[in-house]
Amino acid sequence: MVLVYFLAPGQMKNTVLLLGSLIFYGWGEPKYLPVMAAVILAGYLSARLIGTCQNKRQSKILLAAAVLLEIFPLIYCKYADFFIQNLNVLTGQKIPLLSIAMPLGISFYTFQVISYTVDVYRGSVQAQKNLLMFAAYVAMFPQLVAGPIVRYSDIRSQLENRMHSVEKCAYGIRRFVTGLSKKILIANVLGELIGHFQASEEKSVLFFWMYAIAFMLQIYFDFYSYSLMAKGLGQLMGFSLPDNFNYPYLSLSMTEFWRRWHMTLGGWFRDYIYIPLGGNRCGKATTIRNMLVVWLLTGLWHGASWNFILWGSVIFLLMLIEKMGLKHLLDGCPLIGHLYMIMAIPLTWLSFAVTDLVQMKIYFLRLFPFLAPEKQSLYFAGDFLKYGRIYVLSLTLSLIFITQLPRKLYKQWKRSFLT
Repeated sequence: MVLVYFLAPGQMKNTVLLLGSLIFYGWGEPKYLPVMAAVILAGYLSARLIGTCQNKRQSKILLAAAVLLEIFPLIYCKYADFFIQNLNVLTGQKIPLLSIAMPLGISFYTFQVISYTVDVYRGSVQAQKNLLMFAAYVAMFPQLVAGPIVRYSDIRSQLENRMHSVEKCAYGIRRFVTGLSKKILIANVLGELIGHFQASEEKSVLFFWMYAIAFMLQIYFDFYSYSLMAKGLGQLMGFSLPDNFNYPYLSLSMTEFWRRWHMTLGGWFRDYIYIPLGGNRCGKATTIRNMLVVWLLTGLWHGASWNFILWGSVIFLLMLIEKMGLKHLLDGCPLIGHLYMIMAIPLTWLSFAVTDLVQMKIYFLRLFPFLAPEKQSLYFAGDFLKYGRIYVLSLTLSLIFITQLPRKLYKQWKRSFLT
C-alpha cells in the first residue's frame, strides 16, 4: 500500500490513502465498514448543512441532531447491553442482551467526526466540500484503531497539500520501528508475566505487587507503542500527527499525569465537554460538577461497565483533592510527588486489570494484607523469585524507558558507531 501511495500522483494520494485505509479496516471486520461509512456520511452532510445555515438557533438544533446521529452507532454498539443489564437489575425484568461486538476503532473515529462537526459550528474550520478528502481524514489507517484522536483543524492543510521527503520517510520509519520494538520487546513480554499471574493459584503479596507494577508498565508501553507507530506511519505519508504521551510516569500529581497521558483524549474532553459546560469560570460548585461529568464520561469512554465508572470517580476524587491544595505540596516537594504517584498509578489501573468489583476488593486486600480481616496472606513465596528472575530484564528496561534517559543518550551518541 505504501509503494502504491508513493507511485500515485499528488492528486491521487488521498484516494489511495482512503482505499488503503478501508481495505486495512475491512480486512478483519468487513461487516462494520457500513457503520464507519454511515458515521462519515453523517459528519460530512451535517457539517455542510451547519456551514450554510445563517440562523444561530437553527444551527444549534442542527448541531444537536448531528451529534446524536454521529454518536448513535457508538452508544448502540458499546453501551446498549450495559444499559439493558442495569435495567434488568433495577426492574427485575429479563430483557435479552443484544450481544453486539463493538466495531474496531469506533470510539476514535466517532470522536473525530464530532470534533469536526462542532468546530464547523463554532466557525473555527470551514466545512469540507470534498467527501473523499473528509473520508480520508476519518478513515486514515495509521491512527484509526488506537489513536491519537486527530482533529480536522490539525491536518486540514496537510490533506490538501503535504510535502514528502527522504528525511520525513526516514524519521517516520525510525518512529515506527521504535514503537514496534517497544511493543514486542517490552509490552508483549510484560503481558506474558501478567498471564502467569492469572494462571497461578497461590500468590504472595510480593507477586501481587509485581503484577500491579507489570500491568502499569504494560498498559503504557502497549498504548504508547501504537501511538508511536501511528505517528511514524503518518510521517511516512507526509502527515504530522499529534503526540499522545509525554513521559506520564514522571508526573508529580494525577493532574499532571492526565496532561501527559493520552493527551489527545484529554484535550478532546477539555475542549468539547469541560469548557462548554463552563469550565472553571462559574464558581467552585460548577467547576466540581464539570470535573465529575468529564471523568465519569472518560470512564465510560474506556469501557461500558461499573469498574470504569469507579475508575473515573477515583480519578475525579484525587484531582479534586489536588485542586484543593495537595498539588502545591506535591509540586513543591518532588520526592513526595513521586512517592505519591508510585502508589496512585498502579492502584488506579487496578480497575482495568480486575473488572469484577468483588474480585477487585479481594485483590486490594491482597496488596494490603494488614487490612484483611483474616490476615492469612502469603507475604513471601517462590513465585516472586521465580518470575522475577525470568522477567527482570524486561522490568528493568521498562523502568528505564519510561524516563527521558534513553532519548538523551541517543541524542548525545547518535553519531557514534555503537549507536
